[in-house]
Amino acid sequence: MRLSLHTLFFTAMFAISPSLLAAGSAMPAFERSVLANGAEVLLMEKHDVPLIAISARVRGGSLTDPIGQEGTASLLSELMQKGAGKRDAKTFAETVDGAGGRLNTGSSFSALELNAEFLSRDADLMLELVSDTLQRPRLDAAEFEKVRTLAIQSQAAAKDGDPRALIGDYGYAYLYKGHPYGRPSDGDETSLKTITLKSLGDYYQSQLGGDRLIIAVVGDFKAAEMKAKIEKAFGSWKKATAAMPTITAKQKETGRRVLLVDKPGATQTYFWLANVGVNRADPERPAQTLVNTVFGGRFTSMLNTELRIKSGLSYGARSSLDRLDQAGPATIASYTRTDATVQAIDLAITTLDRLHKDGIGPDMQASAKNYVLGQFPPTLETGPQMASKMSELALFNIGRDEVDNYAKSIRATTPEQFSKAVAVYPDSKDLVIVLIGDAAKIRESVKKYGPVTEMKISEPRFSP
Repeated sequence: MRLSLHTLFFTAMFAISPSLLAAGSAMPAFERSVLANGAEVLLMEKHDVPLIAISARVRGGSLTDPIGQEGTASLLSELMQKGAGKRDAKTFAETVDGAGGRLNTGSSFSALELNAEFLSRDADLMLELVSDTLQRPRLDAAEFEKVRTLAIQSQAAAKDGDPRALIGDYGYAYLYKGHPYGRPSDGDETSLKTITLKSLGDYYQSQLGGDRLIIAVVGDFKAAEMKAKIEKAFGSWKKATAAMPTITAKQKETGRRVLLVDKPGATQTYFWLANVGVNRADPERPAQTLVNTVFGGRFTSMLNTELRIKSGLSYGARSSLDRLDQAGPATIASYTRTDATVQAIDLAITTLDRLHKDGIGPDMQASAKNYVLGQFPPTLETGPQMASKMSELALFNIGRDEVDNYAKSIRATTPEQFSKAVAVYPDSKDLVIVLIGDAAKIRESVKKYGPVTEMKISEPRFSP
């Protein structure tokens, strides 16, 4: 019987190695090398199933978008898989599907990203497709128009329907106004319209190159053979001609300010409370992860317990720490019916005050440690997960100790570190608050939280 990649994928998911299930396990050995053009290659042999996974990242991402053309990297990442090399969009998709494989692209603040998984027998085809996608995208005019139109329409549809997915865009734009993180990584309706196929091509030529490539490969192969294939496929890729931007840290906000995004007729208010948090390499991240787990990172968290379980004011409330090269936001996010807006926000703020006043007790500290230790191993069970982690660590210049010592660092977190990590969330007097709701019904009541700036959700930008 001929097994498909999908059959093998699920087999791999459930045939979990005991060593990976052990909370104290270390990342398996892998080989690192750098090609002459600066490309970083990470190779991990994993022979339990005949699959190969690739995680490639090209440093840059949306932070390199031209001013006024925000969304360029995002559009490019979508267009790159719409035909590459000798294959048009249809043939490219059929080739991937015909091999039972998977290949997708995307972008973040820091990188353009590509993830692929194929049967090991199709390793040469996979490398050809990945190489074509990154180095020889067709950038077809018709496909470009489709991708750009869909991006614009998707934002407009979200504003007309459920804007929950957009509140972070408004939040970043308001919290980081004037800072590179305040520019919308996926663009907005205005900036997307200014991007042309020529400007996209110019961006590709200047911002992508072999010196920015990180490629991690995990699976059923011999490292020496795979390294030779990667060097042949990517070793001649020229370096990017443009300089990488330098991003400085934004200072934490003091005081409060409110952005009210008016969505007339909305039956719910979506709210986002935040301040500048911590970066990806912060040495206190184990303790911060534990604090976030207790505060708003699981179903039984403080926020979800108060806003959903006890009061029924929301279907869910959470906290999060966005870790970027520089400090991303520490946020509280939820939504509630319009007439309960103030009640829900007050309860979220009261819960934040309780976190700072009472801290986290011994029982909850132990519970958080057990929860995090139980959640971590399944994130590194499969080849794609491991490849993604390897390329992520390389992108942020973080050593493998983060994985190898993860369980140890979680277990060793002291009460003093818990207390210090609570400060990752802002004092309630220092909050940037973003609301999407019916302004006519909540405008007066939310003035209690601070000076209010108002904009309409129909506006094509995310910032007033």
